[in-house]
Amino acid sequence: MHHPAPVLLTADDVAVTVLPDDGCRVGSLRLGEVELLRTAQDPAAPEGDVFGYGSFPMVPWAGRVDRGRFNNGQVRHQLPVDLAPHAAHGTGVRSGWRTATTLTQTEAGASAAFVYDLAAPWPYPGRVTQLFELTPEQLRITLSVEATEDSFPAQAGWHPWFRKQLRPGGPVAALEFDPAWQEERGEDHLPTGHRVDPKPGPWDDCFALPDGVAATLRWGDELALTLTSDCGWVVVFDEQDDAICVEPQSGPPNGLNTAPRLVTPIDPLEVSTTWTWARG
Repeated sequence: MHHPAPVLLTADDVAVTVLPDDGCRVGSLRLGEVELLRTAQDPAAPEGDVFGYGSFPMVPWAGRVDRGRFNNGQVRHQLPVDLAPHAAHGTGVRSGWRTATTLTQTEAGASAAFVYDLAAPWPYPGRVTQLFELTPEQLRITLSVEATEDSFPAQAGWHPWFRKQLRPGGPVAALEFDPAWQEERGEDHLPTGHRVDPKPGPWDDCFALPDGVAATLRWGDELALTLTSDCGWVVVFDEQDDAICVEPQSGPPNGLNTAPRLVTPIDPLEVSTTWTWARG
């Protein structure tokens, strides 16, 4: 069986490594000699945990689904439980993707697109496409979910693991964002449905930004990375010592049940995120 090799996108001294066979995640983002992401080779990356490194797409759902169960109209479906007691982060992260458009490299930057077809354990046929566009100043990623037969609820988003420190002894990343509210988190890690004023971290929490996600990670005076997205939700997870996750997603955790976005053959779901960096 053919396994797609890693795909390297470059723009000036910026290098992005996409791993099509490993959930089509960004395995590495380097600005010169500086790695911004926790990689699979990092000692802190949990061995065998597909959720623990790089920046992976969450599709066709994002975050946890309550006990792995969701409804599409009157039809109840059961997904595999892989973050007990819930199903987490979609099937894209466990899928091998194939090239949709070959790597295009120009003086201005690089782009490449990848695709995978929805299959079991997801109960509906469809197609997911992910497009990467790199310039010296930013990386833009677009996800689209298409239904090829029956309509179904879906979500899409990204789960990046940014390093809290870019070098030993360096400044620790500080997150700046201004959410409209925080979803109250229940003991089962799912939103309770109550909106609360944003609380100080540490977080494993979902926040609403109805006008689109805008957040900045600042490593002292060394680097600032601004993450924007047309998604209206962001999950922030910073409970581990070495990394912080800032995850734009099209709906809240368990949104397949609480805020379903129906994908139909004529109405795909498309979202994008852009990471823009400014060096000190």
